[in-house]
Amino acid sequence: MGNSIRLFRVKGIDIRVHITFPLILVWAAIQFGWLNGLGMDGAIFGIIVTLLLFSIVVLHELGHSIAALNYGVPVKQIVLLPIGGVAQLARMPEKPVQEFVIAIAGPLVNVGLAVIFGIVGILAGFNLTIGNLSSSMLDIANASFSSVFAYVFISNLFLAGFNLLPAFPMDGGRVLRALLATRMSYPRATAIAVTIGQGMAWLLGLYGFLGGGFFMVLIAIFIFVGAGQEGQLVQLRSVLGGLQVQQAYSRRAQTLSPESTLKDAIDLTLNSFQADFPVCDGTNLIGIITHTRLVQALNAYPPDTLVRDVMVEDIPYVSPNEGLFEVQKRFSEFGVDALPVVEGGKFLGIITTKDLNEVYQLLSKKPDLLSTPNTI
Repeated sequence: MGNSIRLFRVKGIDIRVHITFPLILVWAAIQFGWLNGLGMDGAIFGIIVTLLLFSIVVLHELGHSIAALNYGVPVKQIVLLPIGGVAQLARMPEKPVQEFVIAIAGPLVNVGLAVIFGIVGILAGFNLTIGNLSSSMLDIANASFSSVFAYVFISNLFLAGFNLLPAFPMDGGRVLRALLATRMSYPRATAIAVTIGQGMAWLLGLYGFLGGGFFMVLIAIFIFVGAGQEGQLVQLRSVLGGLQVQQAYSRRAQTLSPESTLKDAIDLTLNSFQADFPVCDGTNLIGIITHTRLVQALNAYPPDTLVRDVMVEDIPYVSPNEGLFEVQKRFSEFGVDALPVVEGGKFLGIITTKDLNEVYQLLSKKPDLLSTPNTI
């Protein structure tokens, strides 16, 4: 995730903090300090408990990550955001048991922490009844160990319970899908879990709206959108899964040579449906002029500038045998709309987001349409 700063690494996983993260500390200082009329003491309390809470979030996400690594699923990084944390897995396994274990691992970390906190509380002589913990939480002005302990302990339990709500993108949504997938197909299980999650989001949003809970409304929107995105992702994988680049890419893509000029690139753009042009020396791909790069170059250089002087040389490319769903993820990862197709160093053609969208729309209606490689 861009715009984040690396803090440290655990088991090869980068723990990063988004540049917007300090906003939650500012909010905590204002909420606990000045809005409660407790001034600096309340602000310090808010900052302390927020940092401790996010330490628990890191442990929660590490629970998911370590479980994923045990199943051979790479973990890119863990990023802390003002609204929480996210472990970015390279993929989610479709085996229900594996998804169940990975999803439940995070909340189980919170349960383990609750047990440890409980033992510490008993040894410290705290009364761990809900009434006593609640009153200790309200003792913000003193910022005592008991008030900090009570706040973190209860927040840890809330984090476990909230994440187990049966709604995407919460852990509970994935647990529900994993359980359903033991009895039905993965896409069908996802569709049911998405429907349940979005229904819950409506109820939470209505409750927040009627009760004046603005934050609850935001959570409801987050759950509703997240559930929809998960459903779309699984539907995309269901349709494109099993298909390869060779079944969808264009073999008649226009190319530029290293000696072509920016004017040549403009002419091709105006006289074809292409926006991105591979630069080839014979059959060898040596660079690419994307639409964005062409516009940038035209703003900085005259039209007779050679494309070899402005082309992008660090080129992500795909092979004919790669899966279309993986290519879709590449488009998102690199933020591009077209990728060259290369085999053995030889340029074969180009595949675009438009190609994938067309394939998806056609196969959504006729699943057996692309039984043989495309000859575009």
